[in-house]
Amino acid sequence: MRYHEGMTTQRVRSQQTTISALGPFCVDPHRGFLPSSDPLDRLPSAFAGWEEIARDLPKLLVADTLRSVLERLPAVQIPSLSEPAQLERAMLLLSYFGHAYVWGSEQPAIRIPAGVAAPWYAVAHRLGRPPVLSYASYALHNWRRLDPTGPLALGNVVLLQNFLAGIDEEWFILVHVDIEAKMAPALAAIGPAQQAVAEDRGPALERHLVTIASALERAYTTLLRMPERCDPYIYYRRVRPYIHGWKNHPALPHGVVYEGVEAYAGAPQKFRGETGAQSSIIPSLDAALGIMHKDDPLRPYLMEMRAYMPPAHRAFIAAIEQGPSIRQYVTEHRNEHPALRDAYNACVHWIALFRSTHLEYAGRYIHSQSQHDVDNPTNVGTGGTPFMPYLKKHRDETVAHQIP
Repeated sequence: MRYHEGMTTQRVRSQQTTISALGPFCVDPHRGFLPSSDPLDRLPSAFAGWEEIARDLPKLLVADTLRSVLERLPAVQIPSLSEPAQLERAMLLLSYFGHAYVWGSEQPAIRIPAGVAAPWYAVAHRLGRPPVLSYASYALHNWRRLDPTGPLALGNVVLLQNFLAGIDEEWFILVHVDIEAKMAPALAAIGPAQQAVAEDRGPALERHLVTIASALERAYTTLLRMPERCDPYIYYRRVRPYIHGWKNHPALPHGVVYEGVEAYAGAPQKFRGETGAQSSIIPSLDAALGIMHKDDPLRPYLMEMRAYMPPAHRAFIAAIEQGPSIRQYVTEHRNEHPALRDAYNACVHWIALFRSTHLEYAGRYIHSQSQHDVDNPTNVGTGGTPFMPYLKKHRDETVAHQIP
């Protein structure tokens, strides 16, 4: 009887879809979710006005003249932007303009002028993301290499765009860029790992899990470097204020009006701010390793975050979820193949450490800071959630997935 049950399970696994190629999901085997070609650093000459404002953005914010500059900006048409890299560059600039406009003066703005809002909506619509600063623009497409032939890593990458500039802002974002690059081997191993499950190849699955664990360890080493050049006080006072959104934010309870956007008909819009929860790395690994989160108010939030990811990346996560269960296979074979269980548990261990350190940073960089106004709350994340309980819950649920 057990023999026939095993055959049925194997047949079901072999019929499930596995990822055979990364290209359709815009995942690079060497760069992960970062673009395969370095991000564009300048738009065509027709958009020279945008580029000039972007160059001077930190100065305009210090001088408190940015709002008047953006209010005079004409609502240009964007059909001439046809290449994905051009659209991403436009999305980057407009996202920085929009957030600098809203948060760059003493009182947050409740409207965004048409010269920013209309093209921002048009570009965001073509990219399949909301018109708000998201992780894709803040990190994935916001870097260049100092030496174009050198590695995509800390020490050879700098930002394309800043709000106020300074080493703390640069370092905070570039640590994320380095982590994304270091996780590429893990993302590339997920499809083959699920294929090994489908074909009942335990030793192959073990090798792929070791690859995932090794990539996680390297990424975690980068995460530990955050305090080197990003001070908690500077982060809270000079970096964090600009990445808040306008959904569930106490300073903007009704959202923000996007002037000149016919689709919104003048109604205020509510979008969440930039947050690491919009990175596709951990959701991809949760899906691959079968790390489940309990059905509570946090779960819909995690699903909502996918709308802020590039469509191809959220399709990658969905494809992983449709594949064979690595966790189930390891559980079924843990006695006969203990090394397989150890490799799986190593992956879970590094994810748990990653989440634990993230929780520690959230406490030091945000929760323990002294709040001076409602614009930059210490108990609400940039994504609009009570982040400390959520991060603790994530960590604890991850630890619980170790297979005995």
